[in-house]
Parts: sequence; structure tokens; C-alpha cells
Amino acid sequence: MNTYLGRVALAVAASAITVSLTACGSTDEDADGRPGGSAVDDAIKVGLLLPEDQTARYEKFDKPLIEKEVAKFTRGKGKVVYANAKQDAAAQNAQVEAMIAHKVHVLIVDAVDAKAIAGSVKKAKDAGIPVIAYDRLAEGPIDAYTSFDNEDVGKVQGKALLDALGDKAKDGHIVMVNGSVTDPNAKLFKSGAHSVLDGKVNVGKEYDTVDWKPENANANMAAALSALGKGKIIGVYSANDGMAGGIITALKAAGISNLPPVTGQDAELAGVQRIVAGEQYMTVYKRYAPEAAAAAEMAVALAKGEKIDGIINQIVNSPTTKGVPSVLVPGVALTRNNVKSTVVDDGVYTVDEICTDKLKAACEEIGLK
Repeated sequence: MNTYLGRVALAVAASAITVSLTACGSTDEDADGRPGGSAVDDAIKVGLLLPEDQTARYEKFDKPLIEKEVAKFTRGKGKVVYANAKQDAAAQNAQVEAMIAHKVHVLIVDAVDAKAIAGSVKKAKDAGIPVIAYDRLAEGPIDAYTSFDNEDVGKVQGKALLDALGDKAKDGHIVMVNGSVTDPNAKLFKSGAHSVLDGKVNVGKEYDTVDWKPENANANMAAALSALGKGKIIGVYSANDGMAGGIITALKAAGISNLPPVTGQDAELAGVQRIVAGEQYMTVYKRYAPEAAAAAEMAVALAKGEKIDGIINQIVNSPTTKGVPSVLVPGVALTRNNVKSTVVDDGVYTVDEICTDKLKAACEEIGLK
């Protein structure tokens, strides 16, 4: 097992940070004067490319946590150069070019499109810049990868849905609303969920959702309701919280007041609040601090030409690269029963943030006060 897990404390930034390709306090010259490759001391520039800003986690959690961990592993001398692609694969490829021109020592890339980024990954490697795939397994000659155990996330979601359905699991249809086909994680979530659900439920309709957008999930759910009939749907597998919000909106618009169990992922504040309110059944809480710490620790080591054997806990294969050193972090099922022991006790959200005036009674009902 990797060594960082026991020593990372979860820290959360209070607000999102303005998106820009800026090095916080860094200069254009590297410590060793070279455009990428190994740095001779801790004055490392880490390029960080995140995929979008619709999902709250990237700006609120991942970015500030990686900045904090890079500072820790470089004794305050390392800096992060940041850009967000806003779900535009072409823009992200241009951002890689900008990072190469900016002479970063190492890149951490959460790909908008795992396949489309491959050429840019090769350009970075050709420039002597190691590349770490973050959260999504990018194609191309990546040096390392860190994410959650994504197939297991799907299994956690599927098991929770079965638990919610109980002995009525085959009394109607479930609808599966998966993520985007451009995201390799979506395929793993789907595979994990199917491994648990197949043969135990009737899948009436299944959709892959363009760009993970809530409005597209809403349209998918509306189509399923039209095709199956609102009285026939007993559960909904939603791959993440944003889509769960769109799905629940569609269910309500159809006049369904007794909502079927709906799954989710990411423990977004709105998702947690829907769980407290009894509208969404569960989400998968992913502790971002260990993932961010692994990425930062590997980035600093690779930038300095050091080995990462003591950090990794898995070896994985991408469609283009075999034997990628990796750190995979498990997820946790979050329901009304464990809101406090997960996101509250870990400091992700305060009780006041979750328990708005509208939710005061529901919070008191589950002991959240």
C-alpha cells in the first residue's frame, strides 16, 4: 500500500479560485534553466489541467488540495500552473502546448477526452515533461495515474440501489443513466454497476449521457418515463450527483411525488442536501485529499527524477500504455445514515452549509445539528 494515505489530513478550500493559466509566484525560468525534465531542487513548476467547472469538486477541492500538497512536498518552493478546459478537448490540447511553452517540470492532466489528449501527452513527453493522468486514465505515454477505484465505485452504487429496492428489485424497471462515452471512468462505473445489478433487476432503459450534463440526464429520464410509464420505474442508477439532480427534476415534472431511489457520485453539496431531504438515495463520497496527495507526491518525485515505487499501490493498463504505476483510492457509500461521519466529520461541509432553513427538520430527524 502507498505510504501517503496515513498521513494526509483532509483540507478544503472555502471558495473556488479564478480559472487562469497562472503560476502562483513562479517565474518563467526553471531552477535548472531547462524546459521541463528533472529539477535540481524543490523549485518545481507543476502544470495542472482540470477538465471542467460544472462539477463542484474540481475548483473547490482538487485544485486547492493539489496546490497545498505540492507546497508541502517542496517545502513551499514548488508552484502550480493551472488551467481549466471547461469541457473543451481542443482547448485542453492547446493548454498542454501552453504548459510546454511555460516550461513546467511535470504535468498533472485530468483529460476532457482520454483519447483526444494522447497526442498532446506525447508532445509533453517529447519535451522531457513527465505526465500524470489524474482521475481519468488518459491515453498516450503517461508516467503515472491516480484516481478512485472506478469499477468499485460502480459496484458501490449498484449495491446501494439493490439495498434500497430490497425484495422489490424485480417488481418494475430501473433506468440506468451513465456518464459520457468520452470519459473512460464512465465505462468503469457502468461495468461495476452492471456486475452487481445484472440478473437482479430489470433494466428498462439505459443511456450514455453527453458531457455528463444534468440537462442531458434530464432529457434521458424524460424519454425513459415516456417509454416505460412513470408507474413502472422503481429505481434509477445515476452515475453522478449532477445528473441525479436533472433526473430528479424530470421525475418531479412527471408528477411523481414518491420518488424512486436514485444513486449518485461525488458528494456534491446539492447531492448531499437532496439525500438529507429524502429525494436522492445515495452518493459515493470520494476522499479527494488522498487522490490529490498522491498526484502531488508523484509529480514532485518525477520532476526531480526520483522513483515512485514507494507511492503506488496498483499497476494498470490504458489502451495505449501498459504497466502504468498507479494509486487507486476506494469510495464510500453516503446515505442519510452517515452524512455526519463522512462529509461533516471530514470537514468537507459544515452542518450549517448542509442544513438550510428548508432542511432544518430533515437534519434534526437524522441527528445532524
